[in-house]
Amino acid sequence: MRVVVAPDCFGGTLTAREAAEAIGRGWRSAAPGDELLLRPLADGGPGFVDVLHGALGGVLHSSVVSGPRGEAVEARWLVADDGTAYVESAQACGLHLVPVNERAASVESATTRGVGELVAAADGLGCHTIVVGLGGSATTDGGAGLLSVVSSVSARVVAASDVENPLLGPHGAAATFGPQKGASAWVVARLEDRLAAMDVLEPVRDLPGAGAAGGLGAALLALGASVVSGAGLVRSLTRLDPALDGADLAVTGEGSFDWQSLRGKLITAVAGGAAERGIPCVVLAGQVSVGRREAGAAGVQESYSVTEHAGSVEKSMADPAGTLTALAADVARQWSHSRP
Repeated sequence: MRVVVAPDCFGGTLTAREAAEAIGRGWRSAAPGDELLLRPLADGGPGFVDVLHGALGGVLHSSVVSGPRGEAVEARWLVADDGTAYVESAQACGLHLVPVNERAASVESATTRGVGELVAAADGLGCHTIVVGLGGSATTDGGAGLLSVVSSVSARVVAASDVENPLLGPHGAAATFGPQKGASAWVVARLEDRLAAMDVLEPVRDLPGAGAAGGLGAALLALGASVVSGAGLVRSLTRLDPALDGADLAVTGEGSFDWQSLRGKLITAVAGGAAERGIPCVVLAGQVSVGRREAGAAGVQESYSVTEHAGSVEKSMADPAGTLTALAADVARQWSHSRP
């Protein structure tokens, strides 16, 4: 049996590569005769640069830029052999850079300035194309920080978005993602008003992806960027499709398999690739809140929760790799033994 293991990162506990290796260990322990192809992936959010460096090679650069609270942070960005630069917005303005107990206090002031500094660095190096991975941000500034640094870019700019949300409204940047970043209901309303007042974003605010990374997507669109699916781009660059050719099963996963997972994120890309070939796809996630019907509509046959398998959130978080490995072993027993 040929199994493609293609997970995203697990919410700050495991990188995509670590998650793939943990799943691989568990699977091999239960089904040593299966052939495994590990393809760690990303959808534009955390891990974007690491995954693409592993797939493409190229040169990693490191820049000290402004973090979400204005502090200095070190961010890595990639220049591939073809001269394309890949920037990961989460490295400069990621939610993981803000301590949990300080998120509510910083949600209104968190800035994307550091992302602008990374784009400026790549543009200054003469890169012909700059791909900005969007996702996992602490910010809802509509890209104001980026625009304070970058007013024009010589390179072609591509926004690799992990979501399809517009800038404003009930599915917009503030309403959808603000609470995850620490915003109360009244702060969400204030953020919405602030985004609506940014005249520079008015022509693009209804476009898919404008709400990505707290409106950073809209700022990039205002600079003339094109938008692509981050998951789809990584799917192509990591050659996931050739790996799926001839496979019997696709295994993917992420920290939380929820309704947002079905709106352009990585799992839909893997499940879509599997469905195109008529092979099943299963999800291993830290937590699962998607119902069977919704998952099935996205091409996912089964989904499994590390938390449920371990018995509690505390147990799963105490040993993220070990509990994911244990779950993978159980899933392998179910799927490998049921296949010819």
